[in-house]
Amino acid sequence: MACNGQVHVWLRFRAVSIVGELERKITALQVQKRNPNRVNVYLDGEFAFGLARIVAAWLQIDQRLSPGKIADLQAQDSGEVALQRALNLLSYRPRSESELSEALRKHEISPEIIQSTLARLRENHLLDDPVFARKWVENRTEFRPRGARLLRLELRRKGVREEHIAPALAGLDETSLAYQAAAKKFSRQHFSDPAEFRKKVYSFLARRGFQYDQIRAAADQLWRELTNPTEELR
Repeated sequence: MACNGQVHVWLRFRAVSIVGELERKITALQVQKRNPNRVNVYLDGEFAFGLARIVAAWLQIDQRLSPGKIADLQAQDSGEVALQRALNLLSYRPRSESELSEALRKHEISPEIIQSTLARLRENHLLDDPVFARKWVENRTEFRPRGARLLRLELRRKGVREEHIAPALAGLDETSLAYQAAAKKFSRQHFSDPAEFRKKVYSFLARRGFQYDQIRAAADQLWRELTNPTEELR
């Protein structure tokens, strides 16, 4: 039994010795000249890797790092790089989860890091597909009116699920939007031929995703305003 105890002690001592041999000492921490938000880490007198400043904040000269700690630091850095890239993309315009995921994938970020990044953004209310869908519809309605059919198609192309699309489109007054779109496009143009006017309005509004009844109502209203208040298109 005593012999077995000695063996266990020796094995523990040897394991500690091996870990110590694998550890590397931080000999320098230098802020990068081109990117002050990153720090170059030197181990045993040689450049080893770069880290985001927030990840490297607790490192110190002469601190020893095990292989596991180095791997952990690099994993944290990958997550921070992905987060900063995502925030940069969102600073230009709102994006759906699917859009942002695809953009990060193109930068060769691993699926695991992408998912953790999306989760962090959701937790901080910086990524929200229901809000994205609602704001998309509001923006289109104000600046480029279009029908629910086309709005739904646009949101689906951005990877938004139907459960988030439907509430965003609820209560949409498509007839009014069809008129607004037609008025913005044709109110300053001169038409003497109702057939020509109808053809252009119908074609334009159909491309904007409006239905036949909505197009007809909008065309009739605009024609009355542009010509005789009592005349309707035939």
